[in-house]
Amino acid sequence: MIDIKRIVEKREEVENGLLKRLDKGDFNLDKIVSLYELRKKYQLEFDTGRAQQNSFNQKMASVDKKSDEFKKLLLELKKKSDEVKKNEENLRAVEDEMKSLIEVLPNIPDSDVVSGGKENNEVIREVGGKPLFDFPIKDHVELGTDLDVFDFDRASKIAGNNFCMYKDLGAQLEWALINYFVSEHIKAGYKMIIPPNLVVRESAYTAGQLPKFEEDVYWVQDGLCLIPTAETVLTNIYRNEILEEKELPRKFFAYTPCYRREAGSYRANEKGLIRMHQFNKVEMFQYTTKEGADEAFEELVKRAERLVEGLGMHYRVVKLAAGDCSAGMARTYDIEVYIPSMDKYYEVSSVSNAREYQARRGNMRYKRADGKLEYLNTLNGSGLATSRLMVALIETFQNKDGSITIPEILRPYMGGIDKISK
Repeated sequence: MIDIKRIVEKREEVENGLLKRLDKGDFNLDKIVSLYELRKKYQLEFDTGRAQQNSFNQKMASVDKKSDEFKKLLLELKKKSDEVKKNEENLRAVEDEMKSLIEVLPNIPDSDVVSGGKENNEVIREVGGKPLFDFPIKDHVELGTDLDVFDFDRASKIAGNNFCMYKDLGAQLEWALINYFVSEHIKAGYKMIIPPNLVVRESAYTAGQLPKFEEDVYWVQDGLCLIPTAETVLTNIYRNEILEEKELPRKFFAYTPCYRREAGSYRANEKGLIRMHQFNKVEMFQYTTKEGADEAFEELVKRAERLVEGLGMHYRVVKLAAGDCSAGMARTYDIEVYIPSMDKYYEVSSVSNAREYQARRGNMRYKRADGKLEYLNTLNGSGLATSRLMVALIETFQNKDGSITIPEILRPYMGGIDKISK
């Protein structure tokens, strides 16, 4: 959530930032500022009325309760109490309206993040070269079916479209990837979390899914929703808490299945594991000071890159334009792997800095050495998502005989198996 004082005091800066990702008609800063001024007016009237109300109470304490003066004061107090109640109602109504306008605004992009959508994304670097084949290659659906490691048909029978059932060595390979990620994050000093897969509305709100993306998550009974990413949980660890500056940064990671009702717009060739309603992901997360956020961002990007490099895969790092960043993020870099059968790159990690946006929504602060309270900065990064990575992996390491070579770094998690064959 954007600080209302920033909107009022740095109006032009905020407007220019929002225009990087929204059209002029998509937000109304004039209305927000006018409500802010109206709130100040009602707040003053409420505070003044409450003070007067308290003075009546003090006067009545020293007056004979049977006297005419006491009766007169009682009537005046009743009138003043009604005024205070009305002012309080006005104040709450204005605050609610102002909040409803602010909470749907996206984060302000960092100054070096360009405006526009995907068309303005910038490739920062490419690592490795595209794999070369001296035989006609297969896509991951054909490979997975031939080797009997994926079963899309039975998954669809059980759960509907856009689901997959991993089988035998396919399931082991998926689990090997997750174990590889877990081991590497533990070595780097991140604390492992096994979180709930269901969260309450307040958690989804703090993470930024609500109210704007209400229809994009799976809602179940009792006001709970399935998490679209472990970020939703990790963002809420310190909701309504105050940390000490010396305790920061705090680094976590969590493995969870991720559930997404809207899998995005489809291209004709985006089949199989490319877009799923359920997929596995290991998520990295950091809580930092304001000054430590940029260093944490670079660390998260490097960590995600090292995981892909460890697998020996070709990838690129892309700096997203403002309109392609998630609503709550001030900057985002995607790590995209190359998928041979499609001759395209697909994201397997998205590393983002939310600055104070999520911390303001969740009232998460830290105390500096001088006692001053500041909002935490929150950062997240996939480390990594497995489904598209699996696509790139089995296509990249396919062999002429239809087998798949297991990357060396995964073999210890596969019981030493170095190849998946018919």
